Amino acid sequence: MINRVARALAAAGVEAPRAEAEQLAAYVLEVPRGRLALADGFTPAQRDRLDALVGRRLTREPLQHLLGSAGFRHLELAVGPGVFVPRPETELLAGWGIERARECAAPLVVDLCSGSGAIALAVAQEVPAARVVAVERSPAALAWLRRNAAGRAAAGDRPIDVVAADVTDPDLLADLAGQVDVLLCNPPYVPRSVTVPPEVAGHDPDEAVFGGADGLDVIRPVVDRAAALLRPGGAIGIEHDDTHAAAVPALLRGDGRYDRVAEHRDLAGRPRWASASRRADGTHADPAPAWQTDSS
Repeated sequence: MINRVARALAAAGVEAPRAEAEQLAAYVLEVPRGRLALADGFTPAQRDRLDALVGRRLTREPLQHLLGSAGFRHLELAVGPGVFVPRPETELLAGWGIERARECAAPLVVDLCSGSGAIALAVAQEVPAARVVAVERSPAALAWLRRNAAGRAAAGDRPIDVVAADVTDPDLLADLAGQVDVLLCNPPYVPRSVTVPPEVAGHDPDEAVFGGADGLDVIRPVVDRAAALLRPGGAIGIEHDDTHAAAVPALLRGDGRYDRVAEHRDLAGRPRWASASRRADGTHADPAPAWQTDSS
């Protein structure tokens, strides 16, 4: 049965057909994927349910929508129509932010364009002393964010603060100005002309994917607002398109309020996110020369 599903998925162009076939089978059989070899066969009802799920996947509906959840670091997040499905690449940005937050005794961490709450909830889980603020504009995404945040609160853990707001608002989180230790952002950043996979084009919210003609429409105001929110020495990390390896670090340097600008690559070696620190003296310096670069 799994082999048959894998062949069908492969024929439809799914990138990891065997892995997805096993995940779907485990979901239907209600067993961990690692114990499939020990599971009983499918009942007729389970076979019908699997066939229905496979039929939906063949139309390139995201696997996470079929399963109702997406893994992110040590979390399982509820996801579905109306919210961007978190990607493994973003785990690297979250991990970097977690390490920066751990350098503070009682850190204040802000997650902009929070979506499902992946970054915010990962920080909250792995840095229990942190106060975490998650900002999202989309009503549909906010519903998923609040659902995931409620699960944390129901478990008795310190809740995160969910704020409904536009991250391009020049007065965003005015009450936190100059206090934030770590600011993380996975914004919409794909240039409008880029062709995206069917799972993205047909199911991820357009406003969570595309960032204008050059992909920087949200990143530009975030760079500006983050400088006002961060305390001196505070850290910022922004995910970006792999065509933005020069553009986003240039925006950070050009702002004049950041130093220690660095570019980071994902596990495939592609430029994926940039980081910087708010100048420790809180001043506004002249922009660095365009040739001055740091990388990691």
